[in-house]
Order: sequence, then C-alpha cells, then structure tokens
Amino acid sequence: MKDVNDDVVDTNGGQRSTITVVAAAIVEQGRLLVVSKKVAPEIFYLPGGKPEAGESAEETLIRELDEELGVTPTSLTLLGDVEDVAAIEGVPMHMTVFRAEIDQVPRPAAELADLRWINRSDEHAPMLAPAVRNHVLPLLVRSGFMPSPGSQ
Repeated sequence: MKDVNDDVVDTNGGQRSTITVVAAAIVEQGRLLVVSKKVAPEIFYLPGGKPEAGESAEETLIRELDEELGVTPTSLTLLGDVEDVAAIEGVPMHMTVFRAEIDQVPRPAAELADLRWINRSDEHAPMLAPAVRNHVLPLLVRSGFMPSPGSQ
C-alpha cells in the first residue's frame, strides 16, 4: 500500500509530492458547508487543512475549524479517505474526511473568502473542487447524510 506522503512521478518525469489534508463534511438540513479561499474564490472546498508536525487528524481539524470558521466541532466521525488532484496546487492529494457537527454559526476568517451551504443539485457542481464533487458528495449520499440527486 502506498504511503500518503510518497512522491508521485508526473507525466513530465518530475517529482510531485502528495498533499495530505484533513477536512470536515458538515451537513445540516441536507446541505453541505463549503468554503472558498482568497487565492481562488471561485472554487469551493470542505473546510480543513494540512496537519502540523505531530498533530493527529482530529487535532488538525479542530484547529483548522477554529482558525477558518471560528467554530469547535461537537462531534467528529471518520467518513473516509479520498484521493484526487488538489484544485489549486494541481498535485496528488490524500484527504481524510470527517463528518463533523457544530452548534455555532460559522463565519469565514483567516484565508477564507466565502462560505456556502449547498445541496446536491447539479447547479453547484462547476464551482466545487474535484475531490468534493467526485468523491465526497457521492460518499455523503451513499452514507445517508445527504439526499440523492432528484429527491430534493
């Protein structure tokens, strides 16, 4: 099995490191919380970020949710691991996704430009990062946390 931090050779023969991130799937009333960053305000992601040295995935997520949204999760449950290309960096990415619940109103801070609550409708697909569109939304539907397309 490949380690999530192994280097990956790109088609040009260069080395590209895999980015490791931890993210929160926060779903309320069938809608998923997504955020955009100031460097790419047109692309929406799950809130979260890269672990600091010695941090567990849960510690990373608690820190990132506080920094980015000013919230502390009331629960974290592992949802799954996703492999895709990072939308901004264009390199392989390994994302550990937790189902998170919050009891505060999130507000964008730090490097965030915006936040939105989206449903499963196709009108939002073009603005979502590939990992969210291709992996996380289908995983949330299969797990019963979001309604399937057309059942809204």
